[in-house]
Amino acid sequence: MATDNNYSLGPVPTNARKGVTSLTMVMLGLTFFSASMWTGGSLGTGLSFDDFFLAVLIGNLILGIYTSFLGYIGASTGLSTHLLARFSFGSKGSWLPSALLGGTQVGWFGVGVAMFAIPVHKATGIDTNLLIVTSGLLMTATVYFGISALMILSAIAVPAIAILGGYSVNQAVESVGGIAQLQSVTPAEPLDFSVALAMVVGSFISAGTLTADFVRFGKKPSSAVLVTMVAFFIGNSLMFIFGAAGAAVTGQSDISEVMIAQGLLIPAIIVLGLNIWTTNDNALYASGLGFANITGLPSKYISMANGVVGTLCALWLYNNFVGWLTFLSLAIPPIGGVIIADFLLNRARYKNFAEIEFQNINWAGIIAVAIGVAAGHFIPGVVPVNAVLGGALSYAIMNTIQHKKTLAKQAA
Repeated sequence: MATDNNYSLGPVPTNARKGVTSLTMVMLGLTFFSASMWTGGSLGTGLSFDDFFLAVLIGNLILGIYTSFLGYIGASTGLSTHLLARFSFGSKGSWLPSALLGGTQVGWFGVGVAMFAIPVHKATGIDTNLLIVTSGLLMTATVYFGISALMILSAIAVPAIAILGGYSVNQAVESVGGIAQLQSVTPAEPLDFSVALAMVVGSFISAGTLTADFVRFGKKPSSAVLVTMVAFFIGNSLMFIFGAAGAAVTGQSDISEVMIAQGLLIPAIIVLGLNIWTTNDNALYASGLGFANITGLPSKYISMANGVVGTLCALWLYNNFVGWLTFLSLAIPPIGGVIIADFLLNRARYKNFAEIEFQNINWAGIIAVAIGVAAGHFIPGVVPVNAVLGGALSYAIMNTIQHKKTLAKQAA
């Protein structure tokens, strides 16, 4: 553990905790992502001006509340998502959520590398494979240094994306006559509001389930909640606004493509690279923690190996695997619901991780995830929210029944 600066197999000690500013930059680096802008572009062209802002604010408020619960638990215990899963899934049962979360993050890393290489190739003519290998290995190299590298990278990337992106959007909006002109636009193909809300929540609930991996470094649970709300409610909303404005004005939702259309090639490449780099490094970091829980090995080496795999498979993942990754992401929200429910019901157990004796497999957790997935699929409403609540409520019921049976046996 002495050489494991990621604290992948135990709680983060008090002397390794970080300040609010650094963690805010890390979390904003996670939520500043091109995929959110693409979703924002779809919403911007399918909703009226007022409905767009309503969907974005409500959806990201839901995301913020969900991730804040996980952030509070992470900072309270100092434990990663995967170590927290041992309480509700068992020591070996936690391998299932770890494999699911870790595997999807490797997949999204590869997709992210391709999302950088393909538009840069189109704009510059540089060979796509060369761009993939170079950018993928650079992103992989920085993850070796763990949370410290994420903080430094995010401190550079977040202001750069906000300033350059904001400038580009402002120029684009002014070019069509200002905000008033955008307010008067009527969607050609209107989008149902409940579908739009599900798109906002679903855009980041998968990665949001891993919130504890990052804010477990927070000095206070209250500061972790603040950091998380800023990242998901404000940061993610900003990405949606960038995407919607760009799509309305230029037909391109990604801010880097808007910049290229405006002739700002170099700033566009910088923004695109930093945008994807920060999110990709967060994805690799989280994937390493997941597989460390399964293997018992320090996470930084696993993260680097995952980066090599993601880089080599980037184009294949981008062309063939996005739909499958999206499908897998539907199974992730109930995991967060189960973790939250167990912490609320059994908070006293979380005080001393080193002394806990975990059962091998807690079937209540695994069954609750399956029920959560079914709830998201079959119950009308916002799919990710139904999945989280379905997982949490079913686990709470099964856990209570299980606890009563245990007490009865002890009494007998």
